Amino acid sequence: MAKYLVIVESPAKVKTIKKFLGKNYEVMASNGHVRDLPKSQLGFSPENNFEPKYITIRGKGEILAKLRKEVKKADKIYLATDPDREGEAISWHLTKALKLEDKDVSRISFNEITKTAVKTSLKNPREIDMDLVDAQQARRMLDRMVGYRISPLLWAKVKRGLSAGRVQSVALRIVCDREEEIDAFIPEEYWSLEVSLLPEGEKKPILAKLTDKDGKKIEIASEDQMNAILTEIKGQPFKVTDIRRGERTKKAPLPFTTSTLQQEASKALNFPISKTMRIAQQLYEGVDIKGQGTVGIITYLRTDSVRISEEADAAAREFIKSSYGEQYLSAGEGSKKSGVKIQDAHEAIRPTDINRIPSEIKDSLSRDQFRLYQLIWKRFAASRMANAVYETMTVNIAAGSYGFRVSTSKVAFDGFMLAYTEADDEKESKQVLLKDIDENAKLSLVDMDPKQHFTQPPAHFTEASLVKTLEELGIGRPSTYSPTITTIIARRYITKENKNLYVTEIGEVVNSIMKESFPTIVDEHFTANMESLLDSVAEGAVNWKTVVANFYPDLEAAVQAAEKDLEKVTIEDEVTDEICEVCGRNMVIKYGPHGKFLACPGFPECRNTKPYYEKIGVACPKCGKDVVIKMTKKGRRYYGCIDNPECDFMSWGRPVDKKCPRCGGYMVEKGAKLACADAHCGYTEAKEQKNEK
Repeated sequence: MAKYLVIVESPAKVKTIKKFLGKNYEVMASNGHVRDLPKSQLGFSPENNFEPKYITIRGKGEILAKLRKEVKKADKIYLATDPDREGEAISWHLTKALKLEDKDVSRISFNEITKTAVKTSLKNPREIDMDLVDAQQARRMLDRMVGYRISPLLWAKVKRGLSAGRVQSVALRIVCDREEEIDAFIPEEYWSLEVSLLPEGEKKPILAKLTDKDGKKIEIASEDQMNAILTEIKGQPFKVTDIRRGERTKKAPLPFTTSTLQQEASKALNFPISKTMRIAQQLYEGVDIKGQGTVGIITYLRTDSVRISEEADAAAREFIKSSYGEQYLSAGEGSKKSGVKIQDAHEAIRPTDINRIPSEIKDSLSRDQFRLYQLIWKRFAASRMANAVYETMTVNIAAGSYGFRVSTSKVAFDGFMLAYTEADDEKESKQVLLKDIDENAKLSLVDMDPKQHFTQPPAHFTEASLVKTLEELGIGRPSTYSPTITTIIARRYITKENKNLYVTEIGEVVNSIMKESFPTIVDEHFTANMESLLDSVAEGAVNWKTVVANFYPDLEAAVQAAEKDLEKVTIEDEVTDEICEVCGRNMVIKYGPHGKFLACPGFPECRNTKPYYEKIGVACPKCGKDVVIKMTKKGRRYYGCIDNPECDFMSWGRPVDKKCPRCGGYMVEKGAKLACADAHCGYTEAKEQKNEK
C-alpha cells in the first residue's frame, strides 16, 4: 500500500490531523520556518540581483533529519502548512531543504482543522503558489533592510538593544503623534442645561436637554452666559411643540476578522492582543473535547475577510431557525465595504461547527479558551441573524425662545441582540415616555440642572484602538498586528498602564531620529502603499525583485546620511533614592530580560544589584513602610510590604490610603468602588471621581 507523508507547521496539529487520516498517513511538523536569511548579515545584495541567501535555522537540523527519513519512505508528500503567505513560503522552503524536486509533492491547505476540511483538501491538491511565496520573500527582505540597516545606527547613536522596523516604526510614530496632540491640547469650558419636567397626572418627571435658541444650535461658553439663560427661562411655561415617533434599525454585526477579534477581545474580555492570538491559535489547532476527541473548533485566525462558506452559512441559518425561530433569520448576508484591500484567501473567523454550543463544551476548555470561543460563537451566530429594531420618540419642548429635546428609544425587536451585544454598545436610555403624551400635555418645571464641562483631549491609544487605526490606514496585515505591538512594548518604546499606551523617553528619542533621518520609512502613506505593492506581488501583477530593488537605494542613501549627520544621544539612567550599601552611591534603574532592577552606577568597580519594587504611594497597614507591586511565580500581580519577609502583609486588591470608617481596617479598590479588605465587614463606598479637565 502507498505511504503518504503530511507535513504541517505546528506539532499541536499533528495529533488532531492524524486522527482524521488512516494508518497509511504519517503526519509530522516542521515547527514553523526551517530556513531563513542569516542573522550575521543582510543576506542579499544589489550586486547579486537581490537573490536571497537562505540557510537552515539553528536548532532545526534534527527536525529536518527526521523529516528526510520519512520522506524516503513516502510515495507521496503533502505540504499542509498554514493557508497564508507565510505558510506558502514555509512549504516552498521545505521543498528546498528536503530536496523534494524529484518527489511526488502537492500543496494542500484548509481553513479549519476538521475531518471534512482535511479530507477535502487531500482530494484537491495543488502546486505551490509562487506569487504568494514571492510576496512573503519581498516582505521579509524589506523588513530585513529596515531592521539591519537602521537598528545598528540606533545602537551607535542612542543605546544597544534598540531596533527599527518597517511596520513597528510607523506604529510608534502614530502613538507619538497622539501623545503630542494630547500634550498640546488646551481645555475649553462649556456648559449644558438639563431640566426636569413633570407631565400632568404623572409621578415620574422626564429629563429634557437644552438644544437651541430661536431654532439655532446653542453653545454656552461661560457661567455668566448660563446664568443669563436661566434668568430668561425662569417663569416661562414649558410647552410641547412637536412629537416624532419613528423606527431605527441596528444592523447585525459582521463575523470576526483578525483585527475585529483582537479589538473586541480587548474590550469585552480585557485580553492583550498577544493573548487573544495565542488562545485563538489553540482553538484553531485543536482542543480535546469530551466525546469528540481532539478537534479544531474555530477557523483560521489570520484573515481580513468577512466571507463565510455556503455550508457554514446554511448550517448557521438552520441552527438559528430551530433555536430562536424563523423571524430571527437575516434576510441576506452582510458584506464589508472598505477602501482597504481585503485578502480574501479564506473565511472570517467562525466556529467550525455552530452546533458546538459553548456551554456544552465548557468543561473541556480552560476559562480563557471558553470565553474567547464563546465570543467568536456568539458573533458568528449574530452575523446570520435579523437586524434589531428600535421604536424611537423625540419630543421637542419650548420655553420662550429656547428649545429643549427629549429623545428616547426602546427595543421593538431584539433580533441579533438575543445572541450577542458588543462591548462598547451604547447603554439604552432608561427614560420611557408615555404613549399618550401629546402636544397639549401640561408640563411643570421640577428642577433645572446646569453643568460645567471642559473639552477633552484625544484619548490615549489602547492596543485595541491602535490595531483599529493600523487597519484603517492599511498598515500591516492580520499576521503583523500582534507582533508589531508586542515588539514596541518589549523594546520599551511604549508602556502600558490600565490598557492605555504611553510613550517612554527612549520611544520619543527613537521616533524623533526616525522622523528626522528616515521620514519615508515612518510615513503612513508610504507604508500603506508598500503593503498594496506586496498585495500586487501576491496577485502576480508586480515582480517582487522590482519592489525590493526600488526600495533599497533610497534607504541606503538615508542610512549613509544619518551615519554622517546624526549626533550621539545620551539617555541617562533614572537615579533612585536607594543607596548602594557597598559603595554609598545612589542606585539607578536598569532593564534586564525580566524587567527593571536596581544597579550601582559604579559598575564594573561595584557590581551590586537588587530587585526594583514599584511603590504605589500607600503605607503598609501593618508596619507603615511602603506597599509595592509584586508578582507571584506564575506572574499574577499582588501588593505586598517592601519589608518582606519581616512584614508579611499582602493583598490581591490594590490598597488605598483610606481607613474603613466602620472597622478601621484598610480598604482596596474594587472597580468604581472602595471596599473594606475584611469581607466580614462588608463596607463599600464610591471612589472619588477626578474632576473633568
